[in-house]
Amino acid sequence: MKMIMAKAQEAIDAYLLVRSLQKRFVDKLDELSAKLGENKKFEEVIWLRENGTYGGGSRFEARDEVLFNTASVNVSQVHYDEIPNKNLQSATAISTIIHPKNPNVPSIHIHISLTALRDGNSYWRIMADLNPSIKNDEDKKIFDDCLEQISKENYEEGKKQGEKYFFIPALDRYRGVSHFYLENYKTDDKQKDSSFALEFGKAVIDTYIDIITNAFKTRQTFSVQDIKKQLDYHTLYLFQVLTLDRGTTSGLLIHNQNDVGIMGSLPKFVNKQLLQTWLLKMQTPQNELLKNIINNIDNNGVINTQTKEKLAQIVRNHYKCYPDALKYQASGTVIPNTVNNHIK
Repeated sequence: MKMIMAKAQEAIDAYLLVRSLQKRFVDKLDELSAKLGENKKFEEVIWLRENGTYGGGSRFEARDEVLFNTASVNVSQVHYDEIPNKNLQSATAISTIIHPKNPNVPSIHIHISLTALRDGNSYWRIMADLNPSIKNDEDKKIFDDCLEQISKENYEEGKKQGEKYFFIPALDRYRGVSHFYLENYKTDDKQKDSSFALEFGKAVIDTYIDIITNAFKTRQTFSVQDIKKQLDYHTLYLFQVLTLDRGTTSGLLIHNQNDVGIMGSLPKFVNKQLLQTWLLKMQTPQNELLKNIINNIDNNGVINTQTKEKLAQIVRNHYKCYPDALKYQASGTVIPNTVNNHIK
């Protein structure tokens, strides 16, 4: 069995683009591990959609436990070349989350994807957000400056959508400190759009590597209180991903063949007691979702592969039971038609 690629040239080009970004990021993270960590390279894991007939993906998972709590750099391509009545032709993406082990080194999330529809229309989804457990003004300024310089005239819109998407209403706070999100991004020049997606990804990756290289070198000491702050922040991260993140939910509703990969953004440990305090802040039926999440995390707050599989099924079952609850999911200024594109 092998992954069958999409046939359209636009999808082929998009796949080469996200794979190049994946390689760029993994190579730089491996170099960091060689210099500052255990010198353990990221390990590739392959998954297939319907035995590869409709695509699949490749994710590189961190094996260096000195530098990383958890980290994965995922690329996927799903297509329906053999099902001509589908609205969706193909969806090609890189989605990555890096959670460093040191609480003074910030996490990052990046997502860049191309959705190509059967009618010939296509659009990009471009996201990047810096997520520190302990805020550092210098890191934020460097990251914000990168976003502004690379996105130029798109910066204000990307910032506005990012702050809307990553706001957590129940807790009245943001997930991170710097957010950028362009949904349904396209101009009249597809080549220019593709170039923007590539250059955006390269700039964010390189800037993040610079930030964490400096942080690993200069912030080597941390306290028990810092570790507690990181645990609580990782709890917030899990809360946002499982109760609000539309991309995660859409992926789980579309298929169940990459649950561990889709749950790759979850950190290794969370504060279960803190999660329980947020139950009363949730409206119905989202309080039921959070309750089921809590009940399937052990008392030590360990998030291992088995827990990820259970949590994926909990989220999937919740929205199948309460489809109207999708209105509570995060969005930018445009709500993507992701799930329906795959169904219809």
